[in-house]
Amino acid sequence: MSGVIKKMRKMMCLALIIAIGIVFGGTLTGAAEKKLVIGSKNFTEQQILGEIMIQLLDSRGFKCEDKTGLGGTLVARKALENGQIDMYMEYTGTALVTILKENVITDPKACYDFVKKADLERNGLVWLPYMAFNNTYCLLMRREDAAQKKIKTLSDLSAFVKANPAKIRFGTNDEFYARPDGYKPLQKKYDFQFPEDKIVKMAPGLLYKALQDADLEVAMGFATDGRIKGMDLVILEDDLNYFPVYNPAPVTKKEIAAKYPELEKIFSELSAKLDTQTMTNLNYAVDGEHKPVKEVVAGFLKAAGLVK
Repeated sequence: MSGVIKKMRKMMCLALIIAIGIVFGGTLTGAAEKKLVIGSKNFTEQQILGEIMIQLLDSRGFKCEDKTGLGGTLVARKALENGQIDMYMEYTGTALVTILKENVITDPKACYDFVKKADLERNGLVWLPYMAFNNTYCLLMRREDAAQKKIKTLSDLSAFVKANPAKIRFGTNDEFYARPDGYKPLQKKYDFQFPEDKIVKMAPGLLYKALQDADLEVAMGFATDGRIKGMDLVILEDDLNYFPVYNPAPVTKKEIAAKYPELEKIFSELSAKLDTQTMTNLNYAVDGEHKPVKEVVAGFLKAAGLVK
């Protein structure tokens, strides 16, 4: 009888070992499978957003591959569609007008809800919770120059350009000049036009410096760019509500969203922490104070209580 009992005990121990192996083996396999390739566009704010996703997801048990700094909108979007990346942050207004070819929506939630539904139905892409800040396009001037010329709004700018077409130079990048929510429809909305010889095209990173150095009188910019604060520039009020809203949100394929349903909660926790002032400060820390992106992001996530 004792031999039978010993044999049964051995079998029970073996079964327990197998069960433990299955449980822990499954856990380890699941952890190994939690891999994401994170992308971004190639300007400062996007690189910050990409690094935020990487560090936040790493803290939640994911292993992220860094493919940030890919290029412009179409490059990042194509990389997602082709499976070269699993996720990047896109702006609602950009998706609405440039990708989905729809009319402008100026209400943040309405714009997000429309884009979320349309992109899933048309392209199988899932929009996760959007961030609180709105990085809309804007037109900038030096504060002193704007005051001297009595220009506070885009309507004021229109009146000044009409009266003084040879006295004001406008700086833009190629994308803003050509895109359907960019310069050309803007001039139609406000009924003015810079003379072609007064339009200067250059890389976004050079526009702010050219404006600061008085090589330009007006330049396109981004509302959350830290250099606006650092260079004491002023945003001209969009008094006719031309520009769409641009709230960023992580975008991924529906297969990834289904595989990792926890992504919804993770980015929901981040959403309220990234308001306009916070994003502006993060941009300024990188562009104005020349701090490394990884360092700036780590400090933000810790201060926001999102990582330990």
